[in-house]
Amino acid sequence: MKTLSKRLEERGLDVKIIYSGGMALDILPQGGGKGQALAYLLKKLKSEGKLPNNTLACGDSGNDAELFSIPDVYGVMVSNAQEELLQWHAANAKDNPKVIHATERCAAGIIQAIGCFNLGPSTSPRDVTDLSDCKMENFVPAYEIVKFYLFFEKWRRGEIENSDLYLSNLKAVCRPSGTFVHPSGVEKSLEECVNTFRKCHGDKKGKQYRIWVDQVLPTQVGSDSWLVSFKKWELCGEDRQCCITTVLLSSKVKFTEGSLQFLLSYNPKPVIIWFFASRM
Repeated sequence: MKTLSKRLEERGLDVKIIYSGGMALDILPQGGGKGQALAYLLKKLKSEGKLPNNTLACGDSGNDAELFSIPDVYGVMVSNAQEELLQWHAANAKDNPKVIHATERCAAGIIQAIGCFNLGPSTSPRDVTDLSDCKMENFVPAYEIVKFYLFFEKWRRGEIENSDLYLSNLKAVCRPSGTFVHPSGVEKSLEECVNTFRKCHGDKKGKQYRIWVDQVLPTQVGSDSWLVSFKKWELCGEDRQCCITTVLLSSKVKFTEGSLQFLLSYNPKPVIIWFFASRM
């Protein structure tokens, strides 16, 4: 590293070298890198009056080290971080209370840091048995999408009772004129789709079956409605499939006193108006 740096300098190149993971060699301009990018972004957001209340930098390799040197930024190195990053932490940030080395791996380490620094909810929705305890102050479309698919996963795994109560509650939050567009192009009413739920109850019981969503992008299109696009993934054994999905949600839904609730205490708030899915 020292020899390479010296030779580049001798050739008049004002660069910095970052070696990480035992295999990746980054040669960057002195003004480039993740740290400078984050500093620039925070400065730009501040000038526009949009500076976030908190910022958490997450990393696992040597080229992430610069992120943890930005003032007023929290940092977490996940437990499976590369050795060069841990060495940098021991030498430069061991006594910094805003930078921690998590005991959990990957995304679990990030969630751990969110809880450690009190930056927000630090429990995965999948690990919450009573979703009614996870009420948000405001309607959050992305969170409603996550809760729906967690219910659908539990339904197909047979982890919740095959009850008319669930199906009635689903129908209650679907607009009567709502439509589901299958990746094949076939259109069905949302009520028809709910009626088919009973056939798939427990069909994945005992199997390695999971559903998750990512790249969730909610766009408010009205005073009480959102167009939410996301990637919906299904894993069954070794088979994994993805659909690019779009849902139109409305936060206006009226329940009478004693209205139906899922037995697992999942009480959805939105009205599902329109549902479109397409295969990747």
